[in-house]
Amino acid sequence: MSAVIRKLPRSFYVRDVTVVAQDLLGKFLVRREAKGEQIGRIVETEGYLGPHDLASHSSRGLTQRNAVLFGPPGHAYVYLIYGMYYCFNVVAEQEGKGAAVLIRALEPIKNCPEKTTGPGLLCRSLHLTRAHNGCDLRGDELFLALPTAPTAPFSIVARPRIGVDYAGPWARRRLRFYIKGSRYVSKK
Repeated sequence: MSAVIRKLPRSFYVRDVTVVAQDLLGKFLVRREAKGEQIGRIVETEGYLGPHDLASHSSRGLTQRNAVLFGPPGHAYVYLIYGMYYCFNVVAEQEGKGAAVLIRALEPIKNCPEKTTGPGLLCRSLHLTRAHNGCDLRGDELFLALPTAPTAPFSIVARPRIGVDYAGPWARRRLRFYIKGSRYVSKK
């Protein structure tokens, strides 16, 4: 990893959430802390479209818990599910929209000793917690970046999101994207 890491520009996030969800595939998630730098290649995402999307946290309106989701694009929205797993999301589109991309799985690139094949596992491996909620992804501690070397082209698979059966017809929307053939995808 001697190549210079180039952070994604703010403009990357200010686009349609389904485009951002697909364009994040193959990008790096970088976490820097005192123990060193951790890097994972994003291989699976899910898009959450905003308040009209019944699977989205924004569907119940603005709350103290989801305020970051309605904030400026390019910030981390981190929450706890089932009282034990953190999930890392990237706020997208315009401020006030309530749209985000859940990062579901990473391919370990550097210093990811634990499994990263699921949203809770990748947060555990990268030590991401609610303390990172609201973190500006253009900062130095946690950010998204372009790969440091050319990568082989890949195909994107679109499937229904996982674990959102409560959302009725929104559960069947093909808003989960992953790199075809990646062995790090959480579920095929």
